Amino acid sequence: MLDDDDEKTVIDSKGLRYKSKSAGSPFGGKGAFVGGTMSCLLCGKHRPQAMLKSKQVLGRPQKVCAPSCKELDDILAQQR
Repeated sequence: MLDDDDEKTVIDSKGLRYKSKSAGSPFGGKGAFVGGTMSCLLCGKHRPQAMLKSKQVLGRPQKVCAPSCKELDDILAQQR
């Protein structure tokens, strides 16, 4: 049985899926680096770029939490 959310996200003839979804990103602005957040390659959480460090992964620099995902979560939890 389909719930109400599934009925609202039917793909229309133009290929669009969301009829009731508000436009834009939950992170504000347009473009990849607006607002100064990026997602961590390891945990996927969006963080300010100041909380990320570059790490070589398969020969390419990727952004990951600094010092680590778990340590950063603990630090942020203590600040709340």
